[in-house]
Amino acid sequence: MTDEILPIVKINSISEQHHYMGIPKPEHPLISIFKIDDLPHANHDAVRMNMNLYTISLKRNVDNKIKYGQNYYDFDEGIMGLMSPGQIFTNDNRGNITGWFLAFHPDFIRNYPLGQKIKNYGFFSYNVNEALHVSEKEENMILNIMDSIKKEYHASIDNYSQDVMVSHLEVLLNYTNRFYNRQFITRKAPNLDLLDKIDVLLTGYLDNELGQEHGLPTVQYLSEQLNISANYLSDMLRKYTGQSAQKHIHYQLTEKAKNYLATTTLSVSEISYLLGFEHPQSFSKLFKSKTDQSPLEYRSSFY
Repeated sequence: MTDEILPIVKINSISEQHHYMGIPKPEHPLISIFKIDDLPHANHDAVRMNMNLYTISLKRNVDNKIKYGQNYYDFDEGIMGLMSPGQIFTNDNRGNITGWFLAFHPDFIRNYPLGQKIKNYGFFSYNVNEALHVSEKEENMILNIMDSIKKEYHASIDNYSQDVMVSHLEVLLNYTNRFYNRQFITRKAPNLDLLDKIDVLLTGYLDNELGQEHGLPTVQYLSEQLNISANYLSDMLRKYTGQSAQKHIHYQLTEKAKNYLATTTLSVSEISYLLGFEHPQSFSKLFKSKTDQSPLEYRSSFY
């Protein structure tokens, strides 16, 4: 059965999550941590789940090979996955997975600086198959923080309980950010191969003048062709090139434009339409921002 025809289960709260999973009522209405291997083995049919929650899972013993972009995971340590509210994932209840699961409602951090800062953590917008590999040492660090949060909401709730739990949560996310950036280093070879594929895609798009029909190449187009999320693509490019995916596209557009201007007699308008711009003025503005010259000034420098 494909994802397109699976039913969607909508989960709006921590209590609804516990009810669906068949576990006791949560001790806190906005945050919950539980062991995956303690879940009852309910025989739910395969479904797509859409939760209005932030979730952090730390899994081991994943029976099925999990893909990372277009590649399979290359070592079998802990696997950490993070999702933001509204993301859809498939739950097919297969495999003997163990580990921990943390979920919290957006309202839990809404009145804290973390409520805004969390939007800057790009890994919450990665695809489910772009999970994080964690070493045993890193896994223990994460579990210790989760344990501190759990102890806090097990204790008597007072005026400081939420402050303490949000502080622990922010530390956990800061460590996660470090681990994700470490992964870009440890997976340097596959990611550099991905960088080559990006340039091949962009070169093919521009050389075949697809812009005339489809418009400018976009980050979404590249991510779909490579089967990775747009956020992961931008983070990876920023790590290796110092620029975002959008800036990388602009660089390639500018280089192609330079080639047209130096080797053809095409007008600025004709070049802009070949590249995919709707208006020549937009092309000229981008070109000047990248070269400090207008297209005609650049062309005149060759004569």
